[in-house]
Amino acid sequence: MSTATATTLRKEAPAQQGKVTQLRVINSEWIKLRTLRSTPITLLVAVALMVGLGILFTYLRVNHGGHHGDTFNGAEMSLAMYRLAQLAVGVLGVLLISGEYTTGMIRASLSAVPKRLPVLWAKAAVYGAVVLVLMTVASVIAFYGGQAVLTSHHLNVSMSAPGVARVVFGTALYLTVVGLLGVAFGALIRNSAGAIATLFGVLLILPDLADLLPASWIPNVVPYLPSEAGGALLQIVPESPSMAPWSGFALMAGYAVVLLAAAAVLLKRRDA
Repeated sequence: MSTATATTLRKEAPAQQGKVTQLRVINSEWIKLRTLRSTPITLLVAVALMVGLGILFTYLRVNHGGHHGDTFNGAEMSLAMYRLAQLAVGVLGVLLISGEYTTGMIRASLSAVPKRLPVLWAKAAVYGAVVLVLMTVASVIAFYGGQAVLTSHHLNVSMSAPGVARVVFGTALYLTVVGLLGVAFGALIRNSAGAIATLFGVLLILPDLADLLPASWIPNVVPYLPSEAGGALLQIVPESPSMAPWSGFALMAGYAVVLLAAAAVLLKRRDA
């Protein structure tokens, strides 16, 4: 076949290219997420911490006299290991996007999606959905496992008791927002170590530092920190000072939205 003939055929039968849509980008990010070796390992760790350590912690607490006092609550006790599970969920959220910057794969992702923002929205949507589903299942199992341990001590509570369902499903919502905060910090900082340090500095260290403030400042500062605001959803009776459960969670989710929006702005302006 001559060069002229080949050129003519290419003109007559141009390659068909699929349109880049948000759903196709979401599907692409879902394939990336489930094929990463770190994904099942990290999420399995999160579930093991929630369920396994949660049940063990409840057993040790009630069998060593730790169930006395007015502050004890069986629902909160069985879900207490969300504090450790958030480490795994947050780290994976960061690595989901910072890892692509480390390997250079982000260039291929943004070349395939020139508008860029659909990539960020897809990563947040896919990861948020996965964490929400998995942590909802883990929270329910951890709750009923903990109640099975507490039954012999007559300390178990039912899902229908006031505030219990909110705490159980609120734990999954809280962890989902932690995952989205991880995605946001990963996109903002683009360095895994820096983003992970920032995330857990905000969630774990900042509340302790805030306690060093003058006593008159604490009620006006501490309840509005991300982890403290979201944590109000996980308490049957929120501690004082604290926001109302759903208002606190809305504020925490608002932090994630603002950070994702900032990440979107920088994603458009910065080089890959």
